[in-house]
Amino acid sequence: MAAPWRAIPCKVNHLRLDIVLASGQSFRWRQSEDSVWTGVFKGKVWTLKQDDLNIYYQVYEYDSCSKTRKAIKLEPSQDSNDVILRDYFQLDVDVLKLYNKWAEHDPYFKKIASDFSGIRALRQDPIENLFSFICSSNNNISRITGMVEKLCTMYGEKVAKVDGTQYYSFPSVGSLAGPKVEEQLRKQGFGYRAKYIYQSAKMIVDKGVEWLYNLKNVDYEQARQDLMELPGVGAKVADCVCLMSLDKTSAIPVDTHVWQVTAKYYIPNLSKTKSLTDKLYKQIGDYYRHKFGDYAGWAQFVLFSADLKKFQNLQQEVQTLPQKRPSSTTESKPDKTAKKKKS
Repeated sequence: MAAPWRAIPCKVNHLRLDIVLASGQSFRWRQSEDSVWTGVFKGKVWTLKQDDLNIYYQVYEYDSCSKTRKAIKLEPSQDSNDVILRDYFQLDVDVLKLYNKWAEHDPYFKKIASDFSGIRALRQDPIENLFSFICSSNNNISRITGMVEKLCTMYGEKVAKVDGTQYYSFPSVGSLAGPKVEEQLRKQGFGYRAKYIYQSAKMIVDKGVEWLYNLKNVDYEQARQDLMELPGVGAKVADCVCLMSLDKTSAIPVDTHVWQVTAKYYIPNLSKTKSLTDKLYKQIGDYYRHKFGDYAGWAQFVLFSADLKKFQNLQQEVQTLPQKRPSSTTESKPDKTAKKKKS
């Protein structure tokens, strides 16, 4: 008998799975037709869905005691999974309070806020985030997703098979620093990114993997500068890692789309510039940091998502989410111990 879905109280205006998991923050989530999302993090396969009041989840991993290594569903009594999921979505951050603050300072944000509520930054593992965004150079989400999956199937470990699909963990840095990695990835269509993946992995191994994780403990500018010493890591990739893995909430990853959004709604003169120079990159980031404050990176996610064509009809879709809980549901209690970050 299947383990029941576990429920975490979380209103849809605090978290929108359909936007957050499909906006290019992570490339490991798959959506089925019935609005169920399946992805891998923390060495487990997670299946998620939501209604207006709750997030529901099931977790899969291999049974280490079984010689056949069959996938099992974890029992819903394991509260540690609640903690992991809350941390991944950073549910301790009061995003409604942030939205209200941003709307007070920006008429355009106020205009889009209700239709694009519940957008927040994921807190991802720095290794996965770094190498995923090295793959993102001059690429689209579909191709990035394919490359990340190839990395996982080639160098990761099997986690579980769910509905006929085998899921893999993200590779360790050591496995990406192997002597044949660059050659193997080039054969798989990674192009020049193969060299960057291998060389960055090798440099991190030489420094010690803890070096990357310890960047959480330095200030934003220092973390960004240190990341940009890695091959294939420019300003945008460094800011993605800072924002989504190192808790640098004011980091602003700027690409062509963010540049266009900024020119369209905030700084019209930017439309006259021909290329995204280092000076322009800094100007855009500083503009948002001045306007939106410490969580400017989160605000920028909202602006970015609101401008994507694929999200224009999601307001209607969210109203069709199930109002009743899935059958066999176990509800977790709200995490009263979580501390709210200052906005």
